[in-house]
Amino acid sequence: MPELGQNQYGKAECRVVRVVRDGAVHHIKDLNVSVALSGDMDEVHLSGSNAHVLPTDTTKNTVYAFAKEHGIASAEQFGIHLARHFVSSQEPIRTARIRIEEYAWDRIETSGEARHSFVRSGRETRTAQISYDGTRWEVLSGLTDLTVLNSTDSEFWGYVKDKYTTLPEARDRILATEVHARWRSGWSDDTLPMPDWERAYAETRGHLLTAFAETYSLSLQQTLYQMGARVIEQRPDIDEIRLSLPNKHHFLVDLEPFGLKNDNEVYFAADRPYGLIEATVLRDGATPRIPTD
Repeated sequence: MPELGQNQYGKAECRVVRVVRDGAVHHIKDLNVSVALSGDMDEVHLSGSNAHVLPTDTTKNTVYAFAKEHGIASAEQFGIHLARHFVSSQEPIRTARIRIEEYAWDRIETSGEARHSFVRSGRETRTAQISYDGTRWEVLSGLTDLTVLNSTDSEFWGYVKDKYTTLPEARDRILATEVHARWRSGWSDDTLPMPDWERAYAETRGHLLTAFAETYSLSLQQTLYQMGARVIEQRPDIDEIRLSLPNKHHFLVDLEPFGLKNDNEVYFAADRPYGLIEATVLRDGATPRIPTD
């Protein structure tokens, strides 16, 4: 007989925008929330019985209701409220996983007193994943598409060469990437003080940028490790960080046919194919738990 394996269900990509009106000054949180629930759900698969099924439409409604009832102080805090609710209010539900993307808006400053106009920021997308099994929490914070570039202080040479190698060695090159990062908080128990998620995100992002800017790079792998190591060293609340860095190649354009010398000034930015460098950096003694996909 075939056996039912791991399964889950929920509502994906619930877009919720929460506006807080503080007089003439408004504040916006813009989230994309996905809920996945698992537990005693065998019968709905095997016999079609919905006796243990909380409708996905209900999970969607819960997202919107919680945005009103609890507000959105941070992506992590909002996900914690949701995960606790689903596991504690429905006996068949044993585990809840909440994934959140947050889209940033910058305030448009004007000469008047009203401050209610915003422009969608071109920065990275903030991410959060909250998992709860009724006892333990696992909070993964992160970001995607944080585009960075060093116009110098990067080399790449001394690598293996075979008959198919055509890449020339570089002693001064552009190093550019889009940072995709996920980090795991050491907070996992309700008895422990909860981190300030907003501050933790801002500081971790800052450490990633500082390490990228201050590392004289001999390879993107070296830069990745320095970025992860700085986060682990500077943020004692983070036990693990996984980084995925596509190498956004910039190649010098051959201007000799036009009688021009290209002294590291004009580049062709290639979007694909690209090198993809990925690794996890851990605190000493920590066990890796962030998925590698």
